[in-house]
Formats: sequence, structure tokens, C-alpha cells
Amino acid sequence: MARKNYEVAVIGGGIVGCSVAYYLAESGLETVLIEKNDIASGTSSRCDGNVTIVDKDPGFDSQMSLVSQELLNDLTNTLNIPFEFREHGSILVCDNDDEMQAAVDWVKTQSESGLKFNVLDQKDIRNESPFFAHDIPGGLECETDSLINPYLFCYSLIEKAEKDFGLQVRDQAPVTNVKKVEDGFIVETPEETIHAKKVVNAAGVWAPFIGEMLGVEIPIIPRKGHIIVGSRQEPVMMRNVMEFGYLMNKFGRERIADERTAEHGVALVLEPTESQNFLLGSSRQFVGYDSSIDIQVVQTIARRALRFFPKMDDFKIIRSYTGFRPFTEDHLPIVSEVEEMPGFYIAAGHEGDGISLATVTGKLIEDIIHERSETVIPTEPLHFNRFKKTTI
Repeated sequence: MARKNYEVAVIGGGIVGCSVAYYLAESGLETVLIEKNDIASGTSSRCDGNVTIVDKDPGFDSQMSLVSQELLNDLTNTLNIPFEFREHGSILVCDNDDEMQAAVDWVKTQSESGLKFNVLDQKDIRNESPFFAHDIPGGLECETDSLINPYLFCYSLIEKAEKDFGLQVRDQAPVTNVKKVEDGFIVETPEETIHAKKVVNAAGVWAPFIGEMLGVEIPIIPRKGHIIVGSRQEPVMMRNVMEFGYLMNKFGRERIADERTAEHGVALVLEPTESQNFLLGSSRQFVGYDSSIDIQVVQTIARRALRFFPKMDDFKIIRSYTGFRPFTEDHLPIVSEVEEMPGFYIAAGHEGDGISLATVTGKLIEDIIHERSETVIPTEPLHFNRFKKTTI
């Protein structure tokens, strides 16, 4: 097999891998992106397109998301292929008065950090959409949140990086082995052997399998989610909406919910697409790599949507699908070099935040590889070392 030489090989062609490859190539590094199937064919094609702060924990998590949003805004003026960017903001709605009080506290904390959060009362919610139930007590909004088409965004990044920065892309190229050698790494695929001085593992839920090839144990496990696609009849919402209980599910906090909703980890997420169809979610389950659709989960999602949008009871559903979130124990991604394996970097473990954090992840990996003293965000909270004394 022919041997090709690069400065960096990025493994994984989802939104995180594409972002990493884009920023590395833009910085002048000779970069190859390796994907086992098609670009954006995994989790990035089986999720919604929310670029949000509204669902992030106050502090480092939300500030990291803000930086990512700012980078994304810059890319809207840089990339050649439009990716359905819509900066409408997003809202969280509350199911009961206890959640409403928690929402008020949430807004206070986020606003004190300089983020653009506002409390919404019952009248504000009704003005958002005529489809909302009349007994919703209120909610909150984040003004800076946006929506994108993740699939188009990946291809837009790749098109620009290939055309202007010399990025090489290998799709339909499953990695069969990665070996450490004296001057870097050997990455083997069925068609070629690639030599790279550095390797970035951006394989999402499959990142542990790449790690195993080098004897590196990566504490990421898949967390399955279902999404329902609804057909256009008339616009339900102009911007993304979640229920406050989504935060409770995401971070494993106590929540008031019926047994079936709690069992399937279901909380309302509704995303309008550019064509005004809509996506409905979401669920969270630990079932390994079983991607099959569970009709009971689909029914639970639909039932939960009707609690907030009762007038949608005659809307048609086009299809349903599942995807895997790469879960870590502390709900933060791993974005760092592995000290025990110099030259091997991880950019994975974003759980449900890969769309929101892709750009800041790509930029941070660029900073780390170039060994810059000042990085786009602090590196320590995302370092691989934080898991040395913990297990999932």
C-alpha cells in the first residue's frame, strides 16, 4: 500500500472532526481527515441543529458555548456553502411553578455572567406560538442561540478547507489500526497507510475503539436519543424550544415527571427546520450501541410534545430515527493531548453538545497543537487527566 505523509491526521468526519480539520488546515498544517463512511454520516446526521447556551450549566460550560457561538458567527461570513444559519434565539418553557422559580434563578445566574438571558411570563409564551398550552406558567430565553443544518455545516467546512487550505479527505476509509512509531503515527485503512506526526481522535462514540488501538482507555459511552420528524402544515415555532426538564434529564437532576417519561429520559425539544418541518425530541438511554427505534419511546416523546403543544394532535409524523451521544461522566468533552501518548489528541465526548461546541473544539485543538500559551478557552476543565482517578 502507498504511504502518505501528513503533519496531522484527524480521525472522524462528524461535525467535531470537520471543525478540527478545518482549523488545523487553516493554520497551515498539512492535514488529512479520515472517515469510515461518508462525511457527517454518524451522530452529526442524527441530531438536531441547536447551537445553544440556554441548556448549559452556568460558568465554564456556558462561557465555552458563548465562544463557540462567536466563532460560528464568524464562519457565516467565511464559508462558501450556506448551512441554514438562523440566529433567532431559543427558549426554555416550564411545566409547573417549581420549575418556573428555578428558571428565574437560572436567568439571574446566567445574566450575572454577562449572558443575554431573559425571563418569559405566561403572556410572553402565548405570544411565541398559538400552539402552546395555556397553562404554561412561563420560561426563559437566550437571545444569542441559533440553529444550523449540521450536515450542510460539515460539508461547508470541508469545501472551504479543501479549496483554500489544502485539506485532504479520505471517506469510506475505516481505520483498521493506529500504531505509534518513532517519528509519529501510522494510521492504516484498507486502501492506504498514512503517516502523521500527530493524530486527533474525533470519532465521537467510537473514540474508545481508536484509543484501544494505542492502549489508551477513553471513558466515553453511547447515550441513545430518539428524534421524530413532523411534516409541515403550518409553522409551529420560529425558534428552538425546550422544556426546563431537559436540563434535569441532561444533568441527572431530580425532576417531577410521570414514570414513563422519567424511564425513557424524555423531555420536550422542538426545532423548526428552514423548510418549517420540525424535529421533536428528546430521549436519553444507556443501551449500548443498539440503534433500533423503540416505538414506546417515540410515543412518549409525542405525548410529551402534546403537553406543551396540544393543538398539534393532528399533525403528521414523517419518520423517526436514533443517534448516539458520546457521554462522559461529568458532561464535558475531552479536548486535550494524552500525556502518556505524546502526539495523540482527543476531541470527543460532547454528549448532546457537539453541534454547539464544534467550533470552539476545533479552535482549541489548533491552539493546543501549536502549543500556544494563550488558548481560546481554558484547557484544564477539558483535559483527559481529569478521568485518571474516576471510572464510569
